[in-house]
Amino acid sequence: MKTEIYGFDAFSPGEVADRIENIGLVKARLPMISLLMLGLLAGGFIALGAMYSTIIFSDHAISFGISRLLGGFVFSLGLLLVVVAGAELFTGNNLLVMAWADGKISMFEVFRNWSIVFIANFLGAFSVALLVFFSNHASMNNNGVSEQYLIIAQSKCNLSFSHAFFSGMLCNVLVCLAVWMCQAGRSIIDKVVVIVFPVSAFVAATSCPGILHHLPMEKTI
Repeated sequence: MKTEIYGFDAFSPGEVADRIENIGLVKARLPMISLLMLGLLAGGFIALGAMYSTIIFSDHAISFGISRLLGGFVFSLGLLLVVVAGAELFTGNNLLVMAWADGKISMFEVFRNWSIVFIANFLGAFSVALLVFFSNHASMNNNGVSEQYLIIAQSKCNLSFSHAFFSGMLCNVLVCLAVWMCQAGRSIIDKVVVIVFPVSAFVAATSCPGILHHLPMEKTI
């Protein structure tokens, strides 16, 4: 399908599908060092969003609904940085199955990308957790932020397998929808608008990169 270069209208669903497949082809064939570096960045970006949202959640004077709305809003910073900077995020890269389904890449290339990116995301999130710890960020709000890190990490660790699995699946669906809709936009503003709402919706779900930030924080505090 031929895609227009200039214009103000959003790309059609068919054009978005083509764009996702072509991007998947490029991602699947990136050199290992590029995947590692971009994966590290993505893990760090998501950790920054998780750090930002933890500040909101630490203020217990805010009602449950408002805190979740604001927390999800600021958490979207992470995915915005990933999309605009072009980093490699495991959850967003689940869309590589589009290129695989169309026969453009092999299943080996899909799993190669996922495995490298997942490990790099963990290392990136862990690195930011160390930076946050040594910056004494957790002492904010009279140590309320550190208490919130403990609450979040412990609640995630206490999830049953089925709860964690299906909650994580819901998170992946929303992240993939956000990334998909980003490809329909033509400007940075378009991408910001379409990312915020899906990300705000999955604060009740289990974000894998987000957990990779909260768990190390729980151990370092």
